[in-house]
Amino acid sequence: MTMLEGLLYTWYSLPFVSPNNLLITTITSTGVAIEFIYLLIFLVYAPKKEKLKIVGLLAFVLTVIATVALVSLLALHGKPRMHMCGIVTTIFTIVMYASPLSVARMVIKTKSVEYMPFWLSLFTFICGILWFLFGLLGADPYVYVPNGLGGLLGMMQLILYAIYRDKKAEPKKAVDDGFIEKVEPKKAADDGSVVEMNSVDLEKANPKKHQDPI
Repeated sequence: MTMLEGLLYTWYSLPFVSPNNLLITTITSTGVAIEFIYLLIFLVYAPKKEKLKIVGLLAFVLTVIATVALVSLLALHGKPRMHMCGIVTTIFTIVMYASPLSVARMVIKTKSVEYMPFWLSLFTFICGILWFLFGLLGADPYVYVPNGLGGLLGMMQLILYAIYRDKKAEPKKAVDDGFIEKVEPKKAADDGSVVEMNSVDLEKANPKKHQDPI
């Protein structure tokens, strides 16, 4: 979702869509390049199931940006083009900022911030506020509206962190509430997450330990 938001803002900030937005173009295109590197690293080391999931999401991202680009270029011109791209960008930016709400719900239910990283919450807040101020200075509602909401959501996460930072989640409660998937040992071994060894394997690995005393 972050890559899609970056691609949409890059497209929105191009001179033939909305003029005088070179700073947005530079920053968001750099962010897209970094996200692409992250995805490549993930695809190299991720399990096959996760790779397929990411490839599907990437196909969705490319479909959305291609649709927006084609419609805005072929069907719209001038202000309508800018407004169409701005509205779509605003919607997906709000969705991106709102995606951690499921984690916030987990924090409230388990009364623990174990699964909500502090630094991610902090920089979500800082990033949202800085883009909000930038949008205000440029009088661009398609920048300050979604990022202002993002700053508020980041602040909410920081407040939750301050309230529950000294508490630990109970594993059983987290599993019962559906926040964590319980992985059975056999399933973990079948998935390659855990190497299952029997007594014969142990004897082969350390034969001296299993020899009878003389």
